[in-house]
Amino acid sequence: MKVLIINQTEVHQLLPIGECMEAMAEALAALAHGEAINPLRQILDLPDRIGLLGIMPGYVKGLNALGLKVVSVFHNNKGSEHDSHQGAVLVFEADHGCLKAIVDASAITAIRTAAVSGVATRLLAREAAEDLAILGSGVQAHSHLEAMLAARNIGRVRVWSPNADHAKAFVRNISAKQDIEVTAMGSALDAVKGADIVCTTTSAREPVLMGEWLAPGVHINAIGSSIPLARELDTLAVAKSRLFVDRRESAVNEAGDYLIAKKEGVIGDQHIQGELGEIISGLIEGRRTDDEITLFKSLGLAIEDVASAHLVYQKALLQGLGTWVEFGGVRQVVS
Repeated sequence: MKVLIINQTEVHQLLPIGECMEAMAEALAALAHGEAINPLRQILDLPDRIGLLGIMPGYVKGLNALGLKVVSVFHNNKGSEHDSHQGAVLVFEADHGCLKAIVDASAITAIRTAAVSGVATRLLAREAAEDLAILGSGVQAHSHLEAMLAARNIGRVRVWSPNADHAKAFVRNISAKQDIEVTAMGSALDAVKGADIVCTTTSAREPVLMGEWLAPGVHINAIGSSIPLARELDTLAVAKSRLFVDRRESAVNEAGDYLIAKKEGVIGDQHIQGELGEIISGLIEGRRTDDEITLFKSLGLAIEDVASAHLVYQKALLQGLGTWVEFGGVRQVVS
């Protein structure tokens, strides 16, 4: 039996942000309707917390696909030749359990994470939102800019990074690729002041976005933290916002931005308004007024990886991309 190997460059070629956003909306709606299975991820922490290995299985009924993302996360890779997130997404069909594809996880993670934030922005940001602030300057900052441009008519972009040189490099890189002006700011406050949309894409363990900075009507995509003991938003920022998540079970177990504010006694379980898939399906209401502050806390779900990798696999078949290898899966009869 053959398996299709799809590399990092091919994933970027096959998975434009707009198509990925549509696939993510469908997967999240399937989850809301009970047509997807998404267990909590398992995390293997390395000694001294130098890195971790994440294992994320998922199943989407409508795609007849199940899969598993195995990804290493080494934040100290920042500034080196190595991505902070590396691994593979394994795509299986759900009739006989046959492995169909092995897809680069770095590219899948970069694109699908931003695509889900793009879906959240379409659902929750004001229609007229055009002023974007990005905190962070790495892979997710780049992909989130692309997603925000797809979600809203962005006219102004400000970026801040804990490393000023990285913010300037981000501006140079974007200027060479996008026909939009991006300004590097000297502080997170200067970047956020008056913004309609804020994306936090840092690896910070302590808050970089403060509630007192937030303008009425702003929408926030909180991306960087995915463990209970780290957060990018302070308690006031979470408390002032109507909070939406990709999945409740993940949020109450993994979202430090939410869990730390709850531990401080400022918010309770009822502060989570619902899941993106529930808004898509019309089960709950999203933004209600132009002045309310909305917050999407992203943790990343296996079904997002499965749906993205399945789309990449289907397009690779049509376009003749990827590399076929003999792998196994055929019953061996021993005489």
